[in-house]
Amino acid sequence: MKNANSTFKKNIASFATAGALGLAAIAAGSIAGNTNSVSAATSKTVVVNTNSATVYTAANGASTGKTLPNNSSWKTFSSVKGSDGKTWYNVGGDQWVSDDEVNIQAVAPAAPAVSSTQSKINAVINLAKKEIGKPYVWGAKGPNAFDCSGLMHYIFKQAAGKEIGGWTVPQESAGTKVSISSLKAGDLVFWGSRGATYHVALYVGNGQYIEAPKPGLSVRYSKLSSYFMPSFGVRVF
Repeated sequence: MKNANSTFKKNIASFATAGALGLAAIAAGSIAGNTNSVSAATSKTVVVNTNSATVYTAANGASTGKTLPNNSSWKTFSSVKGSDGKTWYNVGGDQWVSDDEVNIQAVAPAAPAVSSTQSKINAVINLAKKEIGKPYVWGAKGPNAFDCSGLMHYIFKQAAGKEIGGWTVPQESAGTKVSISSLKAGDLVFWGSRGATYHVALYVGNGQYIEAPKPGLSVRYSKLSSYFMPSFGVRVF
């Protein structure tokens, strides 16, 4: 009796090990031994949409006796249209599931890459926004107070490591001259003729710019206006 019990226990242990290895093979998505004629690898993921999904030996094949649990996700390696009209997905080796028990998992589109140039522009604009409310002081270049050119010098240097000069005239040469009608967020805007400009600000889009205006006022948003229209812009990046 002792020998019989020992044999029974060994058989149970062997069966449990085999079952675990079989399920692990599905999870790992092994394609060893796949002899089915199928389409190229899909790189899709399927999610079980029923209580459990039966795993078959092939498209329209026999059940393997294994199931995949509800809401579990599985990488697929290939797919094929079966003679039964179903789409079958290979989840590793000779292990297949049908589309009446799984859904293709939606893949969120990748976020568009942000260029290094745009990253610098964003950083400059974000820093300028943080300085709003700080007082205007003639000749001040931050971090606690600014004049117009001092604010521009500070935000470009601190946010993007860009040296644009310490006052308006050298800042005119920090990039490419652009017309007011062609302004883009991140451009400098100047008042006065080239070589004799008297005010500068940062255009941030939507007809707005950030400036350190004059004594008695603080760094603020302002709107483009025919009453005080800048003369030209300079694109630094």
